[in-house]
Amino acid sequence: MTSVRELVKATQKELHEPNLLPNRAAVMLNQTTALIGNVNDELRAAEMQYKHVLLTCLRANDKANRARIEAETSPEYARWQEARHVKELTVEMVRSLKAFLRIAEEEMRLTR
Repeated sequence: MTSVRELVKATQKELHEPNLLPNRAAVMLNQTTALIGNVNDELRAAEMQYKHVLLTCLRANDKANRARIEAETSPEYARWQEARHVKELTVEMVRSLKAFLRIAEEEMRLTR
């Protein structure tokens, strides 16, 4: 089974290919847009897990800044950060694909 992260990375790699065709870009745009919901689900779950770790650290430490630093060294924080970065990348790819398709459409219109 392919993970959302793997799908996003595969789309990112294909997006960098020099001979991307408009039809393929349209398919990629649909797929990438659909992935945003999955990315949001992962982001929400990762953030909740991190917040639980942070709360535990806040309860165990006298100083909030020390608790935050301790929580930010946890695997839950790393997962949350990765999920945030995947979302940012996904949104930027959607924007890039939309721009690519607008340019391709304009070029087709001008060549008629």
